[in-house]
Amino acid sequence: MHTNSKSDSYAAAGVDITAGYKAVELMKAHIARTMTNAVSSDIGGFGGLFELDLTGISKPVLVSGTDGVGTKLKMAFLMDKHDTVGIDCVAMCVNDVICCGAKPLFFLDYIACGKNFPERIADIVAGVAEGCVQSGSALIGGETAEMPGFYPIDEYDMAGFSVGVVDKDKIVNNKLVKEGDVIIALPSSGVHSNGFSLVRKVFDIENADIKTPLEELGGKSLGETLLTPTKIYVKPMLALFEEVTVKSVSHITGGGFYENIPRSLPDGYSAKIDKASIRILPIFDLIAKTGNIPERDMFNTYNMGVGMSVVVAKEDADKALEILKANGEDAYVIGEIVAGDEKIIIE
Repeated sequence: MHTNSKSDSYAAAGVDITAGYKAVELMKAHIARTMTNAVSSDIGGFGGLFELDLTGISKPVLVSGTDGVGTKLKMAFLMDKHDTVGIDCVAMCVNDVICCGAKPLFFLDYIACGKNFPERIADIVAGVAEGCVQSGSALIGGETAEMPGFYPIDEYDMAGFSVGVVDKDKIVNNKLVKEGDVIIALPSSGVHSNGFSLVRKVFDIENADIKTPLEELGGKSLGETLLTPTKIYVKPMLALFEEVTVKSVSHITGGGFYENIPRSLPDGYSAKIDKASIRILPIFDLIAKTGNIPERDMFNTYNMGVGMSVVVAKEDADKALEILKANGEDAYVIGEIVAGDEKIIIE
């Protein structure tokens, strides 16, 4: 830890430099979990170094993604639980990167807070590290900014940045999509990291009882259920890419089914979704019932239990399901590709 760097004047303005050093020391053990042989730098430098292994990749294309956790962070504040939102931050980035077939390589995070509580920052980074482990990413750098007067003392915001690589000839695009292809769902773990402004309004979350177990949520509390981290689909999807021609992938985030699935389809084709086949999670039923939210708005805001959708040829569907299930995903068919310009039909 740095012992010579200390500014009483800066501390009087609300910024404790030494707290930042302590936070770095506390987070080092978590970061160490993510290290791979490709990492060429230690935490604490001015840049994270990563040696790119291009074995087996003839035309490397770097793929990047960045995102945050949004107002789901309010749940972490209310529950005073900070070791899972980092998983969400990683998930929102790597799940986007994987959609084109890229393998995530490394991750950087940014945390801005009103006051640097080193143990809390370390908890946040522990979640980031867990997300990196789940996605096979190295956490090679980050930044913690203490910003008194800008953020409330007990609050923070965070964002992340992922970089992956894919062989140009293996990029997943929608050019192969055709009528009769099958749409497969990978289940979500819950609300993931989208639609929390509506969630907070529906439940009046700042004034609600979020810690009492609820029967309709399987004995979990509302707070626990809503804070469930976003599922990371990287490893099962990489396994699928190895053995099956995947025609398109959609990460179901903000905008739900209506916005995200059409993004992965070429002109002239639509996704026909069998609504009855969707395994809607109890939390979505509770949101709709409590807030009197129309069904279309629910499907246009939330993942409804489907965190990612994959399009494959009909003859590959059984094999795809088998591979996904072998890699921990209880995947199932939710629809098919049809000709037409509706883009998405849910019935």
